[in-house]
Amino acid sequence: MLTVRLLVVEDETKLATNLKRGLVQAGYNVEVAPTAELAGSALAEKQYELMILDLRLPGKDGIEFLRELRAEGSVIPVLILTARDSTDDLVTGLDSGADDYLTKPFSFNELLARIRALLRRPLSATKTIIQVGELKLDAGRRQAWRRRRELDLSPKELMVLEYLMRHAGVTVTRNMIGEAVWGADYKALSNIVEVFINRLRQKIDQVNQPSLIVTFRTSGYMLRVDLPTKGNGEAAP
Repeated sequence: MLTVRLLVVEDETKLATNLKRGLVQAGYNVEVAPTAELAGSALAEKQYELMILDLRLPGKDGIEFLRELRAEGSVIPVLILTARDSTDDLVTGLDSGADDYLTKPFSFNELLARIRALLRRPLSATKTIIQVGELKLDAGRRQAWRRRRELDLSPKELMVLEYLMRHAGVTVTRNMIGEAVWGADYKALSNIVEVFINRLRQKIDQVNQPSLIVTFRTSGYMLRVDLPTKGNGEAAP
């Protein structure tokens, strides 16, 4: 585990110290940067597997820093850790390129669970542009299209679609989707995965054509690599 290097971008000294201590005890190699400028220098010099980012930083704030990173093509997983807890702040954070968002005060066990979920994503997740058949997704810009039609997707719908596209042709369980998109909270959200799958179908599928997302009742979902000859969202016989 010591080969997994995390960068904590936090200017509050006590919190940064406690975070580093706890994460090191959990087995991670941790470095701390108190400003966006120092974090940028650290990222230019070393390879990190994940960044934990505060938004209220001296000088350049976290959102501005994150947008610049994504514009430059950085694909490092970013977990925002902030006291900003409004829905608008959460949406702004995710739309700016964050992979997850956790508000202060927080449970350290939940933070660890979210880190594990982000680190479980496969190496293919480093691709910013994903193409599966007629679907195209730009992970950095948080936009998706079917053919030339841009899809009007919410941040969470984009995250579900991105997960399915990165695992196209492979059956993924509800738990796998839940952990990747909602982290430690997903188990308390009942049928939230099914709800978002249905929303996606309404937005990405075409009328009178088979759904791009296959449902396997006992195992989960799969994004088709090619369309079946018949079907309505269930696995074709």
